[in-house]
Amino acid sequence: MGTGAQEPALAIEGLERHYGDRIALAGVTLSLPVGATLAVFGANGAGKTTLLRVLATLLRPHGGSVTALDASLPDDAWRLRGRVGYLAHEALLYRDLTPRENLLLHARLHGLPAARVDELIAQVGLARRAGDRVRDLSRGMVQRVAAARAVIHDPPLLLLDEPRAGLDPGAAARLEPLIGRESGRTRVLVTHDVDAGLAECDLALGLKLGRQVFCGRATADEVRELYR
Repeated sequence: MGTGAQEPALAIEGLERHYGDRIALAGVTLSLPVGATLAVFGANGAGKTTLLRVLATLLRPHGGSVTALDASLPDDAWRLRGRVGYLAHEALLYRDLTPRENLLLHARLHGLPAARVDELIAQVGLARRAGDRVRDLSRGMVQRVAAARAVIHDPPLLLLDEPRAGLDPGAAARLEPLIGRESGRTRVLVTHDVDAGLAECDLALGLKLGRQVFCGRATADEVRELYR
């Protein structure tokens, strides 16, 4: 029996989301293959973070259909949650705990051993600061801990909101095997870095005031037009 074509990692058709009378997303439609990267561009208020939060199962769509990793949202959200890594604009860490304590909490949620925590702390280059409280770390160090938290359970789908914010080139390079293209994961990447975003994506989504302007291959000029 033939195996057939592989289902896309993401299939979105006519997605709608609103906050009261304000439209946050309207008519977003796309299909993203497994292992591909979608870069999402748009000015502040365009709906980029709302899209990530819908895919992270933190917000319910108000219309259209969303299927992620064969899970239909919102009905199958419970099936998706353990398979998604979300690196939000805010770090989503307990600031009075240490990096190791934060990661141990998430490891336990996923039934993972402490060895996984120590492995990730070493990978992001924070072994010497693993016992310091998060509130005492630099912005870049906090971002590295947040990245480790997002991938601790080895998720096949990554949702990344400005993942390199606050990182120097060396720290950014450390995270590439975890959250970059070489991770092999399907990624949805929100970024204001037009050139870098286009260079590392397979598909570009342009949003303006919640509405889809384009989805596919795009030029830097087309992307920059979103911000005017």
